[in-house]
Amino acid sequence: MIVFKTLRYKNFLSSGNTFTDVDFTKAKSTLVVGHNGAGKSTMLDALSFGLFGKPHRKISKAQLVNSINQKQALVEVEFTIGQSHFKLVRGIKPNIFEIWKDNKMINQSSHATEYQKILEQNILKLNHKSFHQVVVLGSSSFIPFMQLNAGHRRDVIEDLLDINIFSKMNVILKEKNSILRDKASTIVNNIELCKTKIEQHSKYIRDIAALTTENKKKYEKQIQNADLKIKKLQENNNILTNELDAFGDIDLTSLQNKKNDVITYRAEQKQELRIVAKRGLFLQSNDDCPTCEQPIQNKDKLVFDTKNQAYQIESTLKLIESSYSEVEAEMQKLQETIAIVNGKTSTINSNNREIQSLNQSNNDLRSYLNEEVSTDLNVARKELEDITNDKEDLIEEKLKVTEQINYNGVIAEMLRDTGIKTKIIKQYLPAINKLVNQHLQVLDFFVSFDLDESFQETIRSRFRDDFTYESFSEGEKQRIDLSLLFTWRQIAKMKNSVSTNLLILDETFDSSLDHDGVENLLKILNTLGEDTNTFIISHKGDILDGKFDAKIEFVKERNFSKMKV
Repeated sequence: MIVFKTLRYKNFLSSGNTFTDVDFTKAKSTLVVGHNGAGKSTMLDALSFGLFGKPHRKISKAQLVNSINQKQALVEVEFTIGQSHFKLVRGIKPNIFEIWKDNKMINQSSHATEYQKILEQNILKLNHKSFHQVVVLGSSSFIPFMQLNAGHRRDVIEDLLDINIFSKMNVILKEKNSILRDKASTIVNNIELCKTKIEQHSKYIRDIAALTTENKKKYEKQIQNADLKIKKLQENNNILTNELDAFGDIDLTSLQNKKNDVITYRAEQKQELRIVAKRGLFLQSNDDCPTCEQPIQNKDKLVFDTKNQAYQIESTLKLIESSYSEVEAEMQKLQETIAIVNGKTSTINSNNREIQSLNQSNNDLRSYLNEEVSTDLNVARKELEDITNDKEDLIEEKLKVTEQINYNGVIAEMLRDTGIKTKIIKQYLPAINKLVNQHLQVLDFFVSFDLDESFQETIRSRFRDDFTYESFSEGEKQRIDLSLLFTWRQIAKMKNSVSTNLLILDETFDSSLDHDGVENLLKILNTLGEDTNTFIISHKGDILDGKFDAKIEFVKERNFSKMKV
């Protein structure tokens, strides 16, 4: 239950810079009087603004600021819910909106609109429309329940029965279903993508398999040709090796040494021949010794011996030249042999290199055939398997999402206005109609009033004549409005939903009620429990004076409203 404690406001409409303080719990019933424009309804506008950020009457926000002071309009509302104490602070110029719970301000991180939702949905559990159906009944800017459209009638009753949670659940469910449908659509797209990938991979595997078969034949032929060539090269190498073996050991070094010895010996003999020739020439040219100047002894013998020595040397040189020629010829032959051997050795080495290259090529081809192509196939097949598994997972996920959507659809049907809410409303309609008719009888209005689950009224007279709300006079309409107001408050109290201590009747006694209607309304007010604080705003203080526990008078002083208690 919401127990409104106090209301404070300043610089609000006709009020000045001094706070106007209203104690809602001071008396069970309070008469609020004053001349027109004195500020009686300002109290109601301030309360509505403090709770919902909008006044009771149709007044723009800018007009709510006192036109003289033009700033620092401030409204404070204090109330309790259970053991918790709340204080609302709203201001204009500057703009202020604070919600205090047990002397701690509730986080204002959210936008003002969201902050208001927190207040209405989580704290008050009361919106502006319901406030005017349960707390306030007035002639100014008030739309009675019977003048609301079906949708707004439903909103009021849902608040009263505390079943608007189902509407919130339905909104959340719709959001979830929207997300699920988007998810399902994404899953379907992914399934189609998987199908495309499966087709592509299947074709790729077929192409690889065909290519593998074709390449295998081609590469096997290449390997066979290479093996044949290797065989021929090896056979050629065997022939060449045998031919090289036939040459035996080739000792070019010994032959070269022999040649060098011949050359050396030939040079020595030539040098010796030059010496002998020089000596023979000397003997032929000289008879005396140039050193001792004595005649050369045995000159003829010496000349003969010199010639004989020269002859021997020349004979030796001829033998040497012949030996040299033989060595040269032998070396020439050996060089030719070496050239042949080198040629054959080079051919063998070249063949070996080609054999190695062919063997490497064959090994590469065999590796490609046995491993790489197979690996490509295995990779492609593994990818195909993974994609197929992904598709199956997506299909399973789609089934789950579809199942959840269908399940949510069933719940949504239950949460519709025609679902569980209507069933609950149907359960309360007999009690609602009974209470309305009871209040109508107290107000001396003897008709049968019934609301159906579509919140359409059926009104019959004692003679079973059918009427509509609009067919009645203003006084009769007001009796119906009052009966509904008291019914809503009783229902709210039963449900402990938007139950509150505060009841405000704004100029209700000043309108269409006749004398009997006024007396009957007073009877109803007197039957209200001790937990109800009623405020009757009226300019007929002379008629109503003394009929209530307390009285508040609003007067105008120096263009500002002032409250007198």
